[in-house]
Amino acid sequence: MDRDLSENDSVVDLSFEAESPLAPPAELLERLPSYDWLLEGGGRQIFFPPLEAPGRPLEQRCWSSFMEHRVPMVTEQVAREALLSFVSSKCCYGSAAAGDLIIQELKQQTLCRYRLETFTESRISEWTFQPFTNQSVDGPQRGTSPRLWDIKVQVPPMFQEDTRKFQVPHSSLVKECHKCHGRGRYKCSGCHGAGMVRCPSCSGAKRKAKQSRRCPMCSGSGRRRCSTCSGRGSKTCATCKGEKKLLHFIQLVIVWKNSLFEFVTEHRLNCPGELLAKAKGESLFKDENTMVYPIVDFPLREISLASQRGIAEHSAALPSRARVLQQRQTIELIPLTEVHYWYQGQTYVYYIYGTDHRVYMVDYPERYCCGCTII
Repeated sequence: MDRDLSENDSVVDLSFEAESPLAPPAELLERLPSYDWLLEGGGRQIFFPPLEAPGRPLEQRCWSSFMEHRVPMVTEQVAREALLSFVSSKCCYGSAAAGDLIIQELKQQTLCRYRLETFTESRISEWTFQPFTNQSVDGPQRGTSPRLWDIKVQVPPMFQEDTRKFQVPHSSLVKECHKCHGRGRYKCSGCHGAGMVRCPSCSGAKRKAKQSRRCPMCSGSGRRRCSTCSGRGSKTCATCKGEKKLLHFIQLVIVWKNSLFEFVTEHRLNCPGELLAKAKGESLFKDENTMVYPIVDFPLREISLASQRGIAEHSAALPSRARVLQQRQTIELIPLTEVHYWYQGQTYVYYIYGTDHRVYMVDYPERYCCGCTII
């Protein structure tokens, strides 16, 4: 095999070199106006947003009209229909018990759920690169790169999280690949450039131990073609894909995040709180603005305290590293019913929660598993 390489195609021995760094050494990159910190501070920076004017304080409200709203009560018929729907969705549940049980008591309670959502935008910039394939270079000679918060982008719908990456205008630089030093290839670490490796079957002895015939795997040569480089002795540089040069540029990473604070009023029934947090509710109150203010005069004091606590937590955690685009606080009514019923001499309990009448139960009396009844 002819493995002679021209001077331009020479390879560098990177057999023991680590994987490519995110960016080359800082001395290889020119300084860009307003972006010197990328070379001095580790190549990555979180940008602080400009201050936004706060929204208007929440007006005093007459909560009596809100509290007059009530979620419809669950009747025995509704309770039975909800259970039948739940049972039909379970392959191991029989429907006979749901149809024949006797409902003894309905304990009903309406809970309040408070939610605060804070939709924010944060911007991070960092050096990155890609193989240079003679594409157009938008470098500093075309103008000064804009500051990151001056770059206009399309904001996703409010309260929907997203992450997008953009190339900062006029920040591109072309340099030789710092991994292969502009050669496009490097010496194979499997065969150290030889193209051949010791035969794994005979360990290079040309014959297997205690056998007179030559090794069939290497035909008695004691060596085989290197599978790592297919016998070439070198590999294409994975960093520049063999292009020998890299296009470096500053990348803007924008993260839109929706932070959630949630609180559900206490109840005396034995239904898991995580179900109530996800339950569908009846909207009682909604306040949306660039900044919302705490609810201070709600009839249930624990809701007012939750509003104050949630807004304080978000205010403390977010503004130092992100720009608040929108906040939304809501109060919903969550109906919860504890159903006591009798079936074949025993009493049982299940729960109906949410306006869509979801069911939670542990000990359904007609439950099957692999053909066996579990009572």
